[in-house]
Amino acid sequence: RSHFGSSWRSDVLQRCSAASTVMTKLNRNVSSLPRKQRKALYTAPSHKRRKIMSAQLSRELRTKYNVRSMPVRKEDEVMVKVGTMKDREGKVIQCYRKKYRIHIERVTREKTNGQTVPVGIHPSNVVITKLKLDKDRKALLERKAAGAAKGKYTNRDVSMGSVD
Repeated sequence: RSHFGSSWRSDVLQRCSAASTVMTKLNRNVSSLPRKQRKALYTAPSHKRRKIMSAQLSRELRTKYNVRSMPVRKEDEVMVKVGTMKDREGKVIQCYRKKYRIHIERVTREKTNGQTVPVGIHPSNVVITKLKLDKDRKALLERKAAGAAKGKYTNRDVSMGSVD
């Protein structure tokens, strides 16, 4: 396969068209081309990076609020689930949006000169165990829970379906 001309571009388009025969795109405004996805990720503005930097809620919080994930913020308590720092818990001390990383207290490493520095963890590798709630965050939880409940069937709906 040559990288001159448009042959590599046609390869990518063929792969994308092969994937689209399996499942059509839901949003025409979002590209499925890998290089456009990467560009969108690395040039995203801060308000979009906040949403990308979301983490799952723990099982207890998920059942309590009926919400699956939330954007991570400073002073949330999280537990690392993946990587060399697995099973470490702590408070988020910084959300580094530019690098898509969060810094957690007690998740550090020592440099060769003896200085300790925080290790950047991607939010997808952590689980939120305790939320720092304020007025805006409570409103967001309520909105997300209402949206999640809108499409769900309850036991009553299922039992009423067999009455006809």
